[in-house]
Amino acid sequence: MINRRNFLTTVAIGTASAAALAACGTGSSTTAGETGSAESPVTINYTWWGNDDRATRTRKAIELFEAKNKDIKVNGNFTDFAGYWQKRATEAAGGGLPDVMQWDLSYLRDYGQRNQLLDLSTVKINTDAFEKSLLPSGQIKGKTYGIPTSTNAFAVYYNPEKLASLGIAEPDGSWNYKEFNAFLTEVGAKGNGALFGGTDYTGVWWMFNVWLRQNNIEAFTEDGKLGFTKDDLKKWWNLNSDLRGTPALISEERATQLAPKSPFGSNVTATEVTWDNFMAGYLADSGAKELKLVPVPSDDKDNLGLFLKPSMLMVASAKTKYKDAAARFIDFMVNDPEVGQIFKTSRGVPASKTQRDGTTFEGTDKLVVDYEKSIEKYLKDAPEPPIVGFGTLEASFKRISSDLNFGKVTVDGAADAWFKEAEDLIKQNA
Repeated sequence: MINRRNFLTTVAIGTASAAALAACGTGSSTTAGETGSAESPVTINYTWWGNDDRATRTRKAIELFEAKNKDIKVNGNFTDFAGYWQKRATEAAGGGLPDVMQWDLSYLRDYGQRNQLLDLSTVKINTDAFEKSLLPSGQIKGKTYGIPTSTNAFAVYYNPEKLASLGIAEPDGSWNYKEFNAFLTEVGAKGNGALFGGTDYTGVWWMFNVWLRQNNIEAFTEDGKLGFTKDDLKKWWNLNSDLRGTPALISEERATQLAPKSPFGSNVTATEVTWDNFMAGYLADSGAKELKLVPVPSDDKDNLGLFLKPSMLMVASAKTKYKDAAARFIDFMVNDPEVGQIFKTSRGVPASKTQRDGTTFEGTDKLVVDYEKSIEKYLKDAPEPPIVGFGTLEASFKRISSDLNFGKVTVDGAADAWFKEAEDLIKQNA
């Protein structure tokens, strides 16, 4: 059983102005395998996405690493999330990925299967303090390409004050899909057009992934193919088809008008189904005094399909000239307790127990800690890295689901459209 007594994830993927990236090579001109010294340290390049706050914390961690490792210098640079992946694609095409990189699960297979990332099982990185169920998320076909830094889990958010104003009892999370849909319907009926039950949860890829796991179906096979059928997807999109166009679910048009805020953060829906790391953002957007978390619905009370997903990972370039230095830096960033104290929850709850033990959780952090305690016994192994091109498929899943809610396509048509895109992409990347 996974022990998550100290877990909370507050992923801070910022949208602040990006710092200009310096040229990211694979080290200096010294020969491969050469080590440095205090008098003549080797230099490795490290890049990450995030905002100014994460940059400040990361630079403190780098300074600490350099103070403890006099033979290594770290050249650090960052950008925003969108610009980050554009830059990596350009570097990969030119064969010049940075030595060490912050990474997202969605892109691990894209680069790992193309031999652009270092197999970290070939270097010295201590994973003894990690839950064994989490490590496969960074592995592909027996090779370890990524080490998780932090995690999050799926949940249903609700606003207790909104429910009380409608005279609706707070849920305890022990619901199946029929009961969850009935709850959304009751909220919408009593909300009189001012408050909807929620957004269409079937439009969220990761909630679909949870539902597949509840039905003992893997989203992807080990060889990078789809693990579910078109009929599975149709069943999923039909789960709440009778709620679309009713006050139980906010309309796609209304939700679009509220952007960039979410309907939940805008106080227009009473619930939201998403990752537990969004608590601070929802509180800030909504101005709510309190928000609560309960488990997602499931038709199998003993299998909620929940898991801990790495909010980010650490990887290294397959072409780095300094494997030992890169490994020592990754090990330091994921294991050192002082690094945990520097970041606290700003990049998520540390995946390493060593770092978790150095982090104090209070206030909104504690709300998510308590939630993850409540789902502890239901947590299963983290999923393997998604297929090559997953980012594109996740975006198309959202787009086609939006068309479904606009009434532009039927459930059958939506499933046909998504599967065609998925199958074409898989063939293209085979």
